[in-house]
Amino acid sequence: MTAATIFSPSTRSRFPGFGLSLGFTLFYLTGIVLVPLLALVLRPFSLHLEDFWTTISAPRVLAALRLSFGTALAAAAIDSFFGFIVAWVLVRYRFPGKRLMDALIDLPFALPTAVAGIALSTLYAPTGWVGSLLADYGIKVAYTPWGVLVAMIFIGLPFTVRTLQPVLQDLGRDLEEAAATLGATRPQAIMRVVVPMMMPALLTGAALAFARGVGEYGSIIFIAGNLPMKSEIAPLLIVTKLEQFDYAGAASIGVVMLAASFVLLLALNGLQVWAAKRR
Repeated sequence: MTAATIFSPSTRSRFPGFGLSLGFTLFYLTGIVLVPLLALVLRPFSLHLEDFWTTISAPRVLAALRLSFGTALAAAAIDSFFGFIVAWVLVRYRFPGKRLMDALIDLPFALPTAVAGIALSTLYAPTGWVGSLLADYGIKVAYTPWGVLVAMIFIGLPFTVRTLQPVLQDLGRDLEEAAATLGATRPQAIMRVVVPMMMPALLTGAALAFARGVGEYGSIIFIAGNLPMKSEIAPLLIVTKLEQFDYAGAASIGVVMLAASFVLLLALNGLQVWAAKRR
């Protein structure tokens, strides 16, 4: 259906309240999304171009951006792999406690981010249950960049699982059984039949997990250590500049994060469209 068809008089007549609904939608999106983004983009213009470049190219800012985006990409990749396994288990198998496990997947959604950060830092601290075991092997997670990765994996996993679950349910077992009749083993059927069919959903879940990880603040600051040039994330640096009343500097970093996030999400969406065409 083309845009001309959607907005034609005959189409509008089949959708009562089309004009009112469209007007409310545009008004809502403009007030909630476009205006705040426009204010963010315009705020750095109070700086000269040289001051803007000096702000965003500072070593501390670059280190924070590398940590935030690099760790978010790594967490999205890890969540995609393990999220596929979790979704597969929840959809294809029946076992005691399945409903409880399914409900626990949504826990990061409902849990306050500060509570999640405190729980993770307590668990992975050198004296915590997991941290003490890792410390015996010389591995330190809490208050390092590894802690940032753990927090992002924790908050991003539900996005990948919930994106993959309905697609797996609709996919059924017919394709796997057909592949088995042609001589394919179970791993071959999964890798050559199921995974290609799931690729658009995998990329969608990865994009959602990445977007959540880049902008996450509350669950990370408690476990990251927040050391400049080492374990300081970009959102924390923005908050620091706001506390110093450097609003233009905070907005400058925000604009860079917005532009980088937009480019990466656009690339992921492009891959999703490409994968859908290859199905």
